[in-house]
Amino acid sequence: MDWMREIDGYCERLGPGYWAEPVNAVTNLAFVLAAGAMWSRTRGGRDRVETALIAVLAAIGLGSFLFHTHAQVWAALADTAPIAAFVLIFIYAINRSGWGLRRWPALLLTAGFFPYAAATVPLFGLVPGLGGSAGYAPIPLLILIYALLLRRRAPALARGLAAGAGILILSITFRALDVPLCDSWPLGTHFLWHLLNALMLGWMIEVYHRHRTRV
Repeated sequence: MDWMREIDGYCERLGPGYWAEPVNAVTNLAFVLAAGAMWSRTRGGRDRVETALIAVLAAIGLGSFLFHTHAQVWAALADTAPIAAFVLIFIYAINRSGWGLRRWPALLLTAGFFPYAAATVPLFGLVPGLGGSAGYAPIPLLILIYALLLRRRAPALARGLAAGAGILILSITFRALDVPLCDSWPLGTHFLWHLLNALMLGWMIEVYHRHRTRV
């Protein structure tokens, strides 16, 4: 694999320069700010899982910044790996706190995300206009499934998860519209993916924190 191969996948990028995507790059600060806010918000009642989620949230901002400045294959990995880590840690957290599972059953159920994604990503790839965002579409669906299944056991947690899924659906919509709207809106809409995702991920940590401290 050519790790230094350049990637031009967003409307704002018009050349190979470091600051060719200034808005897409700078809006990654939202992830760091969200992580800082949740670090302060959970002070005194934070557990190791929350600490991991907050650290990964900050790493998402750094990885995405690297991708929207360097725009190379290695930076794309730095962008996507923390996102995947956050998803897996959060699933594990809800398996433990929401379902009350012990460590190994919770880990086993978390590992089920991989066959779930393998089965659903190709299906979302058939949705017109979704394009490269099909890889993210299974995540809000899974969150909604968890919310539905937890609605009686933990109604407040279920409502919080459903709200987070709604924000993520809106975020994915703006990500998918970036290139199709490029001719009429040269700035693109990818930066809204960053802002909404920072809000959503911070909210998901808040939802977990509230549930964990409540129970």
